[in-house]
Amino acid sequence: MTAALPEVRRARGAVAAMFLTNGALIANILPRYPEIKGELGLANSTYGLVLAAFPAGAILAGLGAGTLIRRFGSAPLAVVGTILTALGLIAASWAPVAAALALALLVAGACDAITDVAQNAHGLRVQRGYGRSIINSFHAVWSIGAVLGGSMAAAAIALEVPLRVHLAVSGTLFAVTALVALRFALPGKDPENPASAVGADGASGAAEAAGTAGAATSARVMRPGRGRTAFLLGALVVIAIGGTLVEDSGNSWATLYLSRDLGAPAAIAATGFIALVGAQFVGRLLGDTLVDRFGQRTVARAGGGVIAVGMATALAVPSVPGTIAGFALAGLGSATLVPAAMQEADDLPGLRHGTGLTVVSWLMRLGFLVSPPLVGLIADHGGLRTGLLVLPVAGILVLVFSGVLSGRRRGAHQESEQISAAV
Repeated sequence: MTAALPEVRRARGAVAAMFLTNGALIANILPRYPEIKGELGLANSTYGLVLAAFPAGAILAGLGAGTLIRRFGSAPLAVVGTILTALGLIAASWAPVAAALALALLVAGACDAITDVAQNAHGLRVQRGYGRSIINSFHAVWSIGAVLGGSMAAAAIALEVPLRVHLAVSGTLFAVTALVALRFALPGKDPENPASAVGADGASGAAEAAGTAGAATSARVMRPGRGRTAFLLGALVVIAIGGTLVEDSGNSWATLYLSRDLGAPAAIAATGFIALVGAQFVGRLLGDTLVDRFGQRTVARAGGGVIAVGMATALAVPSVPGTIAGFALAGLGSATLVPAAMQEADDLPGLRHGTGLTVVSWLMRLGFLVSPPLVGLIADHGGLRTGLLVLPVAGILVLVFSGVLSGRRRGAHQESEQISAAV
């Protein structure tokens, strides 16, 4: 076990680099979408359809991730997906017409979806080597990458760097970063039974000796039939969508609600989204420690309660400070939900490696695609304040379905501390 620990530690850095590049690549193009729209002379309706190609590509390709992971291994697949995503985004900058732009974004979205599943799968493999929760820290690094990519784009716009040069530089930079990370990832293909092995050269000893606090699946799921497995996967999808629904509401509606409905100045209205993302980042930094100490189930239930109470209070008693605080609480409560659902799906017995993770990730993306029009439809009939009631409802659903998550494994915390000291 001791000989394997340096390899596992290096692999953790490699996975963190993969998450960083994934967040940064997409964030580099987002602030430049209006420029692309203007250069191609796209009408608003055409522009909306073109941008929908990215999530459409993710949905079309997402279900193939599990098979590809078993065929090629999670780390190589994540890196190849990163490189192809970068090429797709570079191609988008050269698109002469809307159809070419849509095709480039379709390819980029498809590769991004596969990368997302693969890097999470490898992160969970590394986590088993540590014997304690580290998956939330990877999602925190993704947030750092998103901020880095957005900052790079803002700087490029301010310095008047041509779009094609900017995306070529960012794509090359992060593709090379991913290639370097592959050298330090765990070797070989992923084991078919992820709970029993980590690497091909003895890293499995760490997993066997300590296990993972969140991976200890309770007796209620040890021998599920097909119907039971489908129910568990469905419950995990609800939990994951609860997390993404909060994030998407912050992206799509926080600023609009604060400015139009509550009359906040533009600079203040923008802080609703910032508060949500910032609190979510903090929650992910703290998430692994909390999961090790209390278990996925307790942390998720607490998160669902914080989302429900925070946003329900903010909507019941509307004010600018209260609403900003409500979005912050929603971000904090949602921080660990997606990582928890992915981890539990990857650990479900009776499924081939990568299958549970792939299904949850794919259906979660469908939820991401559906949530903006759902909120918009409700808002059209009852106002945006009514539309945002989906957030406390999501929190309640997380509370209800969190029982499928694992509790704190007896002795896991003490074993984790021993491995931490050794690492």
